Amino acid sequence: MAVVALTNKEFSQFQRFIYDAAGISMADGKQALVSGRLAKRLAHHQLSSYGDYLRMLENRDHSGELQIAVDLLTTNETYFFREPKHFALLRELAEQARAARRGMRVWSAASSTGEEPYSIAMVLADVLGEGAWEVLGTDISTRVLERARRGHYPMERASGIPLDLLRRFCLKGQGKEAGTMLVEKALRQRVQFMHLNLNQPLPKLGSFDVIFLRNVMIYFNLETKRQLVARLMTHLRPGGYLLIGHSETLNDINDALQAVAPSIYRKP
Repeated sequence: MAVVALTNKEFSQFQRFIYDAAGISMADGKQALVSGRLAKRLAHHQLSSYGDYLRMLENRDHSGELQIAVDLLTTNETYFFREPKHFALLRELAEQARAARRGMRVWSAASSTGEEPYSIAMVLADVLGEGAWEVLGTDISTRVLERARRGHYPMERASGIPLDLLRRFCLKGQGKEAGTMLVEKALRQRVQFMHLNLNQPLPKLGSFDVIFLRNVMIYFNLETKRQLVARLMTHLRPGGYLLIGHSETLNDINDALQAVAPSIYRKP
């Protein structure tokens, strides 16, 4: 069945849809992204317009399709040990925790396909061994969470992992799995993944020493950013750190957190 182009009106409706569903402010000019990512769903349901698909999403009988649409429209770019200065800080904090004989809890709030939480886990396992440490990875997309739980990646994704950690915590694919790597089972079991919409009331997650919220706020408007950071602040222990993307800032968003360095904030 031929599918008509995405109209300006339909695009505006999808902008409202993804804002209501995920708090994401989709910029004008993203029509090609929306039509490209959703075209297969129209074909799957034999729909002749994006308006028909949107009406399907608004039907409560199609909640599963709603999650699929959110998965497809949320961007999930990530890689291992992104922004090394954050992991240098994490190692320093883990060493302090080891010296004080206390545990650590770290939250990767937009974990995508798992590279970030597994990078965190490698550092904590390297410094704290099998001690009392926890890593939580959350994301709005169930699709990427399924990939994260598997911990199975193309070998080229391993380029950012320090060689000693790669050898200790990852397995090289053999035979039909050649060209891939697998995060070892013991490390995978130390990372908990959970489906979570950061723009809704949060469940009881406890408090964390470090929260990674990197390259998330770039998709939100100012008020949504303020609400999000305030929400996460309740889960950051005093003295804990909030890490954001290098192109992001908390200026005009939150003045309770102290700027330690660009993209690094500390709760007094």
